[in-house]
Amino acid sequence: MKKILFVAMLAVCASVNAQYSRDKYALPNPPEGKSAENCIPGATYPCVDDQHRATFVLNAPKAQSVAVDICGKVYPMTRDERGQWKGTTAPLVVGPHYYRLVVDGVNVNDPNVYTVYGSGSCFSLIEIPESEEDAAYYSYNKDIPHGQVRECHYWSESRQCMRRCYVYTPAEYETSKAKKKYPYFILQHGMAENETGWHEQGKMANILDNNIAAGKAVPMVVVMDNGDCDYNMGAVPGGLGTTFENVLLNEIMPYIESNFRVYTDREHRAISGLSWGGQQAFNIGTAHTDLFCAIGAFSGAIFGVPSMQNAPFNNPEQFNKDIKVLFLSNGTEEGLGGMALDPAFDKQGINYIRYKSQGTEHEWLTWRRSLNEFVQLIFK
Repeated sequence: MKKILFVAMLAVCASVNAQYSRDKYALPNPPEGKSAENCIPGATYPCVDDQHRATFVLNAPKAQSVAVDICGKVYPMTRDERGQWKGTTAPLVVGPHYYRLVVDGVNVNDPNVYTVYGSGSCFSLIEIPESEEDAAYYSYNKDIPHGQVRECHYWSESRQCMRRCYVYTPAEYETSKAKKKYPYFILQHGMAENETGWHEQGKMANILDNNIAAGKAVPMVVVMDNGDCDYNMGAVPGGLGTTFENVLLNEIMPYIESNFRVYTDREHRAISGLSWGGQQAFNIGTAHTDLFCAIGAFSGAIFGVPSMQNAPFNNPEQFNKDIKVLFLSNGTEEGLGGMALDPAFDKQGINYIRYKSQGTEHEWLTWRRSLNEFVQLIFK
């Protein structure tokens, strides 16, 4: 009898707690649109409707004001009788966007989504989806083989610390002959981003998987390391990313070439990056044409034109022979991109490819598109 009463009491308590939980924390259901792809388990908000408007919800019964700060605009949210705040944006442009919730004047991340690192801080992120056709190259395709992205750690003597890099290996890497080697390229993030950016915001694994499966790119290894510029300009004393070249040449490359089945000659190495990482790739790649056969600068923060009278540009014939692909890209709506280089290279006879991402700014959609184009050109 006591056991039956105890079980009954537990059931009542569970029912009361469940009701309390629903009353206090339950989010409106169903959402006005499709839930964001990075919502945490059980969360239906934020969501995006067919007009590209995003709706956000936050449980904050004691807050006096809540808003969402996204795409350079702050949208006030309204409170219901349960203390839940809700707000909907105007139509947003397609692509991934960082955002924050503003609670009583304090910026906080949205507890309903997984956070990412970008713009020098942890941020919430929401993807405003493109059409299935436009997004196909960076979308997960269940019908093709998929590679792996490994988190690797190594000791840096120059920095006296443990460093982390992410390494993509193609789907066939695990099943190919033990002696088979692969070309590889260095893929760098931009200022105030870090080594997680290309894997998370950039969707690089999907881009590589889709291109390799379609025969548009050769199977290759991709290395994403910290460019020593993972902070906002001025936040850390010293030169921005100036230590990276030494780390790359003397620590990252030896680590990769010792631990992965990759080629170790120039013809099978490339380097690329976005924004500040694009500048790093351009500067390091052109300074070491003996080490790399391809260079990619996506929205490269390249200010000014290097002297065409100095090596390696003073010998166009040799440069064009050594660097099979010099890829420069930018979004048509952005200010950066290094386009001032084009007239100088044209005059000097330097071969290059200029790619323009139509309608995009200095943003991840520009860089996804750029990576998609770049991997189809290298190691062929």
